Amino acid sequence: MIVVVPVDPPWDGLALPSLVETTPLTESEASLLSEAATADVLRAAAASGGDVLVNYRDEGTLPDDVDVGEEPEDAIRDLAADALEGLEEVRFERQVGSTRSARIGNTVTHLLEREEVGTVGVLEPTASLVGRSDIDGAAMGLRRHDVVLGPSSGGRVSFAGFTDTIDFAEAYATPALSTLARRTRAAGLDLGFAPVIPSVATESGLCATVATLEAHEIAGRPGGEATAAAIEELGLAVGEDGRLERR
Repeated sequence: MIVVVPVDPPWDGLALPSLVETTPLTESEASLLSEAATADVLRAAAASGGDVLVNYRDEGTLPDDVDVGEEPEDAIRDLAADALEGLEEVRFERQVGSTRSARIGNTVTHLLEREEVGTVGVLEPTASLVGRSDIDGAAMGLRRHDVVLGPSSGGRVSFAGFTDTIDFAEAYATPALSTLARRTRAAGLDLGFAPVIPSVATESGLCATVATLEAHEIAGRPGGEATAAAIEELGLAVGEDGRLERR
């Protein structure tokens, strides 16, 4: 399976905008958290049995109001280099398309139809709790199903795996999980599911991630080290009301 990780440059004003709007996090803090989550996802993908493809946004697909301080590809390569021991086994390809659905659809369709790979899995860079076994399990699921979806926070997906194409036009429209499921059924394909993994892109998902990482630390269970370090640096905790707060 080719594991596609669609990555935005971790720049202020671009990274995790929902958190900036709804939580105490500033733009720079959201960038730090985004970079950490992406690092954890890349490490899990590299440790899995799949081949990693980092699908990055270039200047042509970034919003006009984003301050581009350096080449997006350079920023993404630097992020990946810091996360991984080496980049020899990592492939980098720019995203093509005017919307997120189009960009992901173009990548998946190209890999399945042009390169004739057997399976493609799109792994969200915000699913920082994902582990190697989760990715390998999803790959196994694609031996039994045409499409495998991993539910995430707020109706999102943490993973979407394909052995065949669907109609990707607005396929990631909210809620992506049910939208992708409907597109799978419309294409006459069989649908399976991967485990639920929260997304740090939403307050509820970040709170679930914070609590899970704390529980994992108590149990001595590894995983999500970069995200855990960022959460500690930012002093984040889950309050009694279930909202994100500072320690």
